[in-house]
Amino acid sequence: MKRKEFLRGLGLMGISSLAIPIINSCSKDDDSDSSTGSGSSSGSGSSSSDCSVTPSETAGPFPTITPSSLVKSNITMDRTGVAFTIKITIKNTNASCAALKNAIVDIWHCDKDGYYSEYGGTSMQSVNYTSVHFLRGRQTTDENGLVTFTSIFPGWYSGRATHIHVHIYNAGGTSLLVTQIAFPEGSNSAVALVNASTANGYTKGLTGYTYNASDNVFSDSAAKEMSTITGSVSEGFVLTHTINVAG
Repeated sequence: MKRKEFLRGLGLMGISSLAIPIINSCSKDDDSDSSTGSGSSSGSGSSSSDCSVTPSETAGPFPTITPSSLVKSNITMDRTGVAFTIKITIKNTNASCAALKNAIVDIWHCDKDGYYSEYGGTSMQSVNYTSVHFLRGRQTTDENGLVTFTSIFPGWYSGRATHIHVHIYNAGGTSLLVTQIAFPEGSNSAVALVNASTANGYTKGLTGYTYNASDNVFSDSAAKEMSTITGSVSEGFVLTHTINVAG
């Protein structure tokens, strides 16, 4: 069995049981287009030009335990880092990729050091954050299929590239898709610029970083999960991304 298939199965099993093993931190992403010095980059893979369903990915090992309790748009809490706005549009492939209104969208990602809230104290994540809920939130799409979150730019951890987890439900709460969002990479990309920003607490740089092309989640699907990122370290970055579901 391939590693990715195993992890995907593990993540789905974790959704039902919530007995999910805790891995190092975030998850590994892919290497795609680099952004410009301003942080702009291209390529929201499952966007308007492609009306196929966005690839599904594992939710584990750190899915939100009780997402319905985290209805909020500002998910930063006490985490520090480069300012980050996340704009996700949900489209319905069953309606010629029209905007999907009233879809429920959960997101979660690691902090600048690569740690997740709600987990920890084990060999998979040494720092114990089991009692806090930073960088997790739920919003409902507007008439344009859009949700917006305020956060900080994610860090990374061993074995994964920078990424965001997303779980989408219809208005009735039925699960439609679990997926992940990839970040453009390259010398002038937001990933490179942020991880060089020691003044903002990103101290690891990119030594040991796993790029999208080698990431066990994104290596075969990065183009379909790639976001667009604009902005700067000083002003903050904005991620825009479209996810297609069979709603």
